[in-house]
Amino acid sequence: MADDRRNNEAGEESGGGERRFFAKPKFCQFCADKTLTIDYKKTDLLRKYVTEEGKIRPRRQTGACAKHQRAVAEAVKQARFIALLPYTGKHWEESR
Repeated sequence: MADDRRNNEAGEESGGGERRFFAKPKFCQFCADKTLTIDYKKTDLLRKYVTEEGKIRPRRQTGACAKHQRAVAEAVKQARFIALLPYTGKHWEESR
């Protein structure tokens, strides 16, 4: 009886353990295109790496490698500091 509940909770009998979504493999656009540079003054490029709420997107969403993700995060922080990018999403619609 207890084993039946464990199996149902784990979702083994209902097929809940199968993955139905397959994400396409992401690649680092900075590694692919060597001419593309990360600079805090390129706000149009940096906006792709920031959510509407103003948060920096994680690597699993952007597809950037660890080295370039750190550089993007640093550039976003620099652009925020000198007011090229907003800290919050509240000002996002106003700046468009």
